[in-house]
Amino acid sequence: MGRTKVIIMGAAGRDFHNFNVVFRDNPEYEVVAFTAAQIPGIAGRRYPPELAGPLYPEGIPIEPEERLPELVRAHKVDRVVFAYSDVSHQYVMERAAVAQAAGADFWLLGPSSTQLSAKKPVVAVCAVRTGCGKSQTTRRVARILKSWGKKVVVVRHPMPYGDLRTQVVQRFESFADLDRYACTIEEREEFEPHLREGTVVYAGVDYERILRMAEEEADVILWDGGNNDFPFFKTDVLIVVADPLRAGHERTYWPGSVNIRMADVVVINKIDTAGLAEIEKLRQSIAELNPKARVVEAASPISVEEPELVTGKKVLVIEDGPTVTHGEMPFGAGAVVARKLRATLVDPRPYAVNSIREAFELYPHLGPVLPAMGYGEHQIRDLAETIRRVPCEAILIATPVDLRRLMDLPKPATRVRYELQEIGHPTLEEVLRELL
Repeated sequence: MGRTKVIIMGAAGRDFHNFNVVFRDNPEYEVVAFTAAQIPGIAGRRYPPELAGPLYPEGIPIEPEERLPELVRAHKVDRVVFAYSDVSHQYVMERAAVAQAAGADFWLLGPSSTQLSAKKPVVAVCAVRTGCGKSQTTRRVARILKSWGKKVVVVRHPMPYGDLRTQVVQRFESFADLDRYACTIEEREEFEPHLREGTVVYAGVDYERILRMAEEEADVILWDGGNNDFPFFKTDVLIVVADPLRAGHERTYWPGSVNIRMADVVVINKIDTAGLAEIEKLRQSIAELNPKARVVEAASPISVEEPELVTGKKVLVIEDGPTVTHGEMPFGAGAVVARKLRATLVDPRPYAVNSIREAFELYPHLGPVLPAMGYGEHQIRDLAETIRRVPCEAILIATPVDLRRLMDLPKPATRVRYELQEIGHPTLEEVLRELL
């Protein structure tokens, strides 16, 4: 019998990992293509032969997801593997219907098939949706572990949007490394806050190699999950952040619905901004889905570096891109604090150009805020031009990355900061001491 033919549906992250650990060196399978979605500009590339291994001397093409039925039929594909995240159960099953209507089986690979074993303790921070507050939770956990005298190394969920050959293993220790690897805005948003606190970050494409390098310098490995995916490593403690502003999504989004059921600790964040009914709905859902999980309640208090620049002004608010795009939030922390400061939000949509205008068309739920999208140099230029055109008095940057380091802003600008603050007991430190 011939090799089982496979297509992996992805978004330049989980798809590559699943290939590396399940299919790369397995002669029973032939991966004929990846398909790409969610992230602009990642289709049209190839997974290079240097990463694909000896079974794939020409590498593997990365095709637009829209071509899936055509590819299944043309290559007589046996199995389609779905391998990206932060999508509704409805969305997943619609893709299953497309694959099966074309004649293929539909697969979802789980943790036991894809997680790697570490030689050092692993604490993972994941979420049920993008924008729950995972990043500030990860920083809080890092500070706790460091206060115990542990050397913490962060391994970040993959974001390989550039030349895959140069992104096999990436180690970030300083801001200069961000420039050396030509990081996108989305990458900088995740890496820069850790670097600011002196924490080494690893990321890339080949997570077996990344794990072995991280083990050499870490007492504890801290998995910084992305896009509400589940971890690539087997965990000693799995912390999952949930959002009462989207109560119910922990049941209906893939694979956040997996994370909530696996969690050792669930952090209910944003209890300072959510309503009591929303918080109670989430509490009850967690109790039903995972009654053994420890529940930590927390807030993410917001501060502004220079509030006088914003108070009472006409302001352009720039929000974290993933939170307000496929995270489906109409606005984020920037809009919240701007309104508290009696600022008027200037709607950027009439002034958006090129790829930024297309983003507003793709995500019509967006409110009068600008998503900090910058998946490549052209999109960073489009973002800068959009900012230049907006007739505002000040700019409020509510992204984890300081955009002032990447572009010249035409108006006075200041930044929003938010950190996790536990409310009551248990705290994260208390549950980490218990579980570790």
